[in-house]
Amino acid sequence: MTDRLERLKKLIKTFPDKPGVYLMHDSSGKVIYVGKAKSLKKRVSSYFRHSSFASPRLRKLVESIEDISIVRTDTEAEALIVESRLIKKIMPFFNVDLKMNERYPYVHVTDEAFPRLVVTLRRGEGVNIGPFVSAGELRNLLRLVERYFPLRICKYDLSKVRLKRPCIRHSLDKCLAPCAGLCTKSQYNDVLDDVILLLRGQTLDVTARLRKRMDQAAQSMDFEEAARLRDTLRALWRFSRQKVSATLSSDLDEDTWQILSDLQNLLGLPTVPWRIDGFDISHSSGHETYGVVVVFEQGISNPSLYRRFAIREVQGIDDFRSMRETVTRRYRKCIDGESPLPQLILIDGGPEQLKFADAAVKDLGLSIPIISLAKREELIYVKGSEEPLVLEKNDPVLRLLQRVRDESHRYAITTHRGKRQERLKRSALEDIPGIGKHRAASLLAKFGSVQRISALTEEDLTQVEGIGSKHAKNILKFLGGGSDG
Repeated sequence: MTDRLERLKKLIKTFPDKPGVYLMHDSSGKVIYVGKAKSLKKRVSSYFRHSSFASPRLRKLVESIEDISIVRTDTEAEALIVESRLIKKIMPFFNVDLKMNERYPYVHVTDEAFPRLVVTLRRGEGVNIGPFVSAGELRNLLRLVERYFPLRICKYDLSKVRLKRPCIRHSLDKCLAPCAGLCTKSQYNDVLDDVILLLRGQTLDVTARLRKRMDQAAQSMDFEEAARLRDTLRALWRFSRQKVSATLSSDLDEDTWQILSDLQNLLGLPTVPWRIDGFDISHSSGHETYGVVVVFEQGISNPSLYRRFAIREVQGIDDFRSMRETVTRRYRKCIDGESPLPQLILIDGGPEQLKFADAAVKDLGLSIPIISLAKREELIYVKGSEEPLVLEKNDPVLRLLQRVRDESHRYAITTHRGKRQERLKRSALEDIPGIGKHRAASLLAKFGSVQRISALTEEDLTQVEGIGSKHAKNILKFLGGGSDG
């Protein structure tokens, strides 16, 4: 017994003072308990500071431990995700046994004209969400809801009561005040639907709904509402890293956690890559070059976090320096607090693209693992390694990296095409040097549309009064294309 304890205590001294998950094994090597910790060293050592425990089950757990393994994570929130996935996958005896007498709470949506949220241990009539095994997770969710989703908490029967003035929660933007008739049922239900989706773990759907409403508010010049929705989106982005999305992509058959863990082991990463940023460049014959970044969280794309950058500092076709500029501008914004840094960067390209992207990261004083994935051979180039990694075509890790790479390429192409369409407006003609409003009007009067003009020849354009050969060349160069790259 003493030898066992001394051996375990010596092992625990090697654990980092960092967040992570610990797995306790019995004499047969079976995992009997999984826990999370803000500090692995402090938390695990606490089990061995006492000679006796008030709980017989806890005492039995400690007596059964023969070995302990750990999984390092970047944050305590990520440790919560890993712990949850491992418990569901392994079902360790003591995780179940220590909680077998507990009753888990639900969130009940009341059946009223303007529904409320009620935490209960019993399922009621109507909408029930849960059960929530982690009371802490539920508390954090409800705090987020209270801060950013202004539902009522009062118990007034609003079919009978109408107040002249709302309570102070309305002034604090924490209630839409249906009690005073300051919102419609439709407006209230929009927020309620957001909350129900959030509580069910469908964060991506909530984000898409909020972004759409934010864009509508901005177009209507309701900048106060747009700013409120922007702040809500940012809060959701931060919170999303604390939850495993309930919706996995249709082509992801393997266990997401296992794939990310395998990726960590393959690349020797210091932590599980919960967040991966994917970069690509798109241009059309050197005209209008854009760099983009897509974001995958827990193996799932999060379009609300995608960003595009019009290349400003690079002249002509230079994908390498364009990549460097894109990476630099992206992580300057991260340093400024716009969004968290990833645990892994994936570049669409080969070793040269990797080199320029890595230089950008180093220039910013950051240390983020970075790789590139080349098309055709699907070779994985790793910073600091001369030989690329080659995986089997059906390897789940390669398929994840391909999804990130392909999504960044799709978004780059979509971005470029969208921006090119913006050029095909009347104002685009007026922006061409030497054209102006008068010549633009003459061109449109003869040919009908910018799209038709872009398909003409230089000879066709010179038929218009005031359009010489030089003007025609400028017009075709500005509106011209070629294939996207």
